[in-house]
Amino acid sequence: MYDSLTQWIEMQKKVKEWFGNVNENAKKGDRLELILYTRMAFQHMIRTLKAFDNWLQDPFIISNMPKEELEFVWTTVYNILQQLIDLDIKHTSEFRDYISKLEKEGKLNPLLLELFSDSGRRRRGEREGISLSI
Repeated sequence: MYDSLTQWIEMQKKVKEWFGNVNENAKKGDRLELILYTRMAFQHMIRTLKAFDNWLQDPFIISNMPKEELEFVWTTVYNILQQLIDLDIKHTSEFRDYISKLEKEGKLNPLLLELFSDSGRRRRGEREGISLSI
């Protein structure tokens, strides 16, 4: 188990270093590079979150984890969650406003207009409303 934990830690350090190097490229990147780097970051975050979630479901792990560590994890996760929600609200609001501006100017791609229309949503069978699954 110690070897597995050590390997995970070393892999995370290498990934962190790699993304640090990628960040310099992303600052100079075009739209496609920014999309690809962001998606790679999302994929790694999802992988890490899944591993963390599995970790916290393991009774052998959590029965030996001190409460102080769990409190630290909760506080950190809560802060990340708040930042993620703030990012989503800001990005989605700004994108909504931008496509609304493009539509008013007659510059919005008709396919995007159809995608965001109510009839397009119903045609694809998407559910309306938001649900929070926990």
